[in-house]
Amino acid sequence: MLVPFLIMLREGIEAALIVGIIASYLKQTGRDAWMPAVWVGILLAVALSLFVGAALQLASAQFPQKAQEFFEAIVGLIAVVVLSSMVFWMRKAARSIKSELHTSIDSALAHSTGQAPALIGMVFFAVAREGLESVFFLLAIFQQSTNSDAPIGAVLGILVSIVLGYGIYAGGVRMNLRRFFFWTGLFILVVAAGILASTLRHFHEAGVWNSLQTVVFDLSNVLPVGSPLGTLLSGMFGYQDMPTLGEVIAYVAFLAISIFMFLRPAAPRAATAQAPRPSN
Repeated sequence: MLVPFLIMLREGIEAALIVGIIASYLKQTGRDAWMPAVWVGILLAVALSLFVGAALQLASAQFPQKAQEFFEAIVGLIAVVVLSSMVFWMRKAARSIKSELHTSIDSALAHSTGQAPALIGMVFFAVAREGLESVFFLLAIFQQSTNSDAPIGAVLGILVSIVLGYGIYAGGVRMNLRRFFFWTGLFILVVAAGILASTLRHFHEAGVWNSLQTVVFDLSNVLPVGSPLGTLLSGMFGYQDMPTLGEVIAYVAFLAISIFMFLRPAAPRAATAQAPRPSN
């Protein structure tokens, strides 16, 4: 429950920040009459995300066993790419997202015609990005979950993010967003490493990947994956009591590379022009 809660909390806050920036700018510039268009864009993005999630879930239910394992592996790979790109995109865009959204709003409303569709489209694509990221992550998590804890955690994360997002917009809630995104970013990378390792397992069960299947260690008698603690660690970090060599390599390599890139300082911006030297 904790993993989907935290990730949906982060996704929800990202979407709420985007919507909050748009709503605040429209209000500050006396264009809050355009808020219905913003809500239309949000509702369309939510509808698209729900449709894609339901369609993928229904399609996977019709597959035979090996095809379903292959489908789950593909969903897992997409989830890893999406989660990782989300973390690094927010790390890079956090400083400029406000000004970029303001520029996009001005551009959408600059013309005498087609203003509403332009604003709806801008909001739709901004929110749909977060929604589709959530869809692939939740599919990967739900496939590993045997009970209703994951859906409940996801719903709670969304509800809490809506409350916090509105509180931030209204000014009643103060959060250190940089610290929040930093720690949740690290957590998401660890989760993505576990999903990547389980993806290799699905590929093996689908008959696609048969290399590096040597069991590295056996903790099934000490901490079985079916125990309460094992289930918790499996849901949070992709823990397996008998991991294969390929799973361990994928887990460690992904985690080492991604955390190194995440923690390294951002490259300083190059100077736009070099000051001319004074003449003697």
